[in-house]
Amino acid sequence: MTRLVIGVDVGGTFTDLFLFDEATGTARVGKLPSTRGQEAVGFAEGIAAMAPLPAISAIVHGTTVGTNALLERKGARAGLITTQGFRDVLEMRRRDRRQTWGLTGNFVPVIERDMRAEVAERTLADGSILTRIDPAELRATAQRLLAAGAEALCIVFLNSYANPENERAARAAIRDIWPNQHLAISSDILPEIREFERTSTTALNAVLQPVVGGYLDTLDGSLRGGGFGGEFLIVQSNGGVMSVEAAARLPVRTALSGPAAGVIAAAHIAVEAGFPDVITGDIGGTSFDVSLVAGGTPALAAQSTLDFGLVVRTPMIEITTIGAGGGSIARVDAAGILQVGPESAGSTPGPVCYGQGGQRPTVTDANVVLGRINAGRPIGGKLARLDAEAAATAIARAVADPLGLGVMQAAEAILRVANARMAGALRLVSIERGHDPKKFTLMPFGGGGALHAGALIRDVGLARALVPRFPGVTSALGCVIADMRHDRVRTLNRMLAELDPAALHAAMDEAERTLSEPLDRAGIAFTGRRVEHALDMNYAGQTHTVAVPLPPGRLDRAGVQAAFEAAYAGAYGRLLPGVAVRVLNLRSAVIGLRPKIDLLSMAPPPSASLSAAARPSRRVWVDGWHEARVFDRLALPVGAVIEGPAVLEQPDSTILIEPGLAGRVDRFGNLILERA
Repeated sequence: MTRLVIGVDVGGTFTDLFLFDEATGTARVGKLPSTRGQEAVGFAEGIAAMAPLPAISAIVHGTTVGTNALLERKGARAGLITTQGFRDVLEMRRRDRRQTWGLTGNFVPVIERDMRAEVAERTLADGSILTRIDPAELRATAQRLLAAGAEALCIVFLNSYANPENERAARAAIRDIWPNQHLAISSDILPEIREFERTSTTALNAVLQPVVGGYLDTLDGSLRGGGFGGEFLIVQSNGGVMSVEAAARLPVRTALSGPAAGVIAAAHIAVEAGFPDVITGDIGGTSFDVSLVAGGTPALAAQSTLDFGLVVRTPMIEITTIGAGGGSIARVDAAGILQVGPESAGSTPGPVCYGQGGQRPTVTDANVVLGRINAGRPIGGKLARLDAEAAATAIARAVADPLGLGVMQAAEAILRVANARMAGALRLVSIERGHDPKKFTLMPFGGGGALHAGALIRDVGLARALVPRFPGVTSALGCVIADMRHDRVRTLNRMLAELDPAALHAAMDEAERTLSEPLDRAGIAFTGRRVEHALDMNYAGQTHTVAVPLPPGRLDRAGVQAAFEAAYAGAYGRLLPGVAVRVLNLRSAVIGLRPKIDLLSMAPPPSASLSAAARPSRRVWVDGWHEARVFDRLALPVGAVIEGPAVLEQPDSTILIEPGLAGRVDRFGNLILERA
């Protein structure tokens, strides 16, 4: 039976699609401009162009709808009910400042103050209840917030991680009068110590529920109405997938899901190609997303900050994002300094060369003017041709004339500034965290990643670059191969000397049972399952913790102590003998393993040849004009070696091989880019 699986990554500029036919082992890719504010349009159009809905077995979606809603402050109007005296936790935060060395800047919480209400209740840190809730007070408070326009409501009581009884009673008191399903309690969202992080995560989830839930309902209804009867899954920020129902209930876990899918695909490709240590660089139209993969495993962070004050405490693949992409706008500031980004032209109006009304030059315009992007073969499929002349005029007006440069020098300066910002992000995740970049391979992907690979490996000192077979749709590929994953955290808050190993293992068993239930209901045939447990631990008196993976089997206190010391020494290089150790949280995950694509199925056919892949050469500017050879990248044979200067073109991306570099096609069709 034919089984078609489609991964769809909706980004700020392009919607990327990857279709895999499990029966034949063949793949097809698609790329079209996103419709900002109407992301469902590009989603539906892209799938319709790939295959009829009734023939599709599974659709896996990575989305930025939730992320964009938070960054642009376009979430739903939500209400918050909290313990008396804790109304302003969202604004107090951790007493951090937008500007570290000054008092400038402001912060507007996602739930404004008049939508935050207090009620009489108190649960102590040991879980005992000092003051129980008054159901009548809860209902009256909820009615007032509803009348003020609340579309969603969250309840966050102090110390509910230790005992959720008051929160659950409050939800039961309100449920009958609340008109929708957007009602949540913090002990369901994040049953973990630290009131700000728990309040922030729960509040962000509340403002996203109507937005993301409505978006997913629209997509699901459209797909089912068109005859789709398969699995519809959503990528999480931890790199796993979940059901639409789970995503609508926990939309905060979809933040940065598209970039997370790209890291999952990159890790899989890198391990298969023999380079398990990579730094990924996803260059799209709006941003540059960087992540480090060591030993084939992406790094997970327990907490992330999407923007100043927007703290999400849920497992996320560690991704550093800067505003430097193909659509990043170049300008000369009041001090006469060339700046690139973070403002982006997006897909509408897009770069000047798109001819859709854009007036300010972008990184893409610079690449077109320098001949690195073929104006006659733009990616995305919507435009027949790019307007290189208009791009040159815009660069002359906005950059070259103010700086007294020629147009070509100005275009190259735009790329150098953009590359310098990208190189800084690569150093942040490598050198500044104790990793030697010489031991890592850069994996550039996204529509523009491979155009900048040569400059980045040179500027940062990376060993090489590994350009995947379909770099422009790597995140969509990650959607197809991502495993189903569900995480849970439970606060223990015990000194290690007081820890009851039997109680710890009972908590681990209970978490495994609970997390297995959604996998059982998913109706997916997994190739296997994996269970992971880790403890957040530190020395007494410390604030920050280290993640301590627990090996399989039963551990006594000595075993937990040994695991902690190994993790602590690995993180900090030394131990603190004689200092008591604390166990703060138990983190658990159950992972349903989905089939992985055999990358050899996408390798070049035996009939491929270098002569058949050759295209007419053209002039490319790299510190001056060069006559560059041009090739159809997908037609190159295994083992082909291309020395720079050269340009490799394919429907989803363009690869620049700079002078002094050479690219080699491996057995999977990846391009290994190294110094010649």
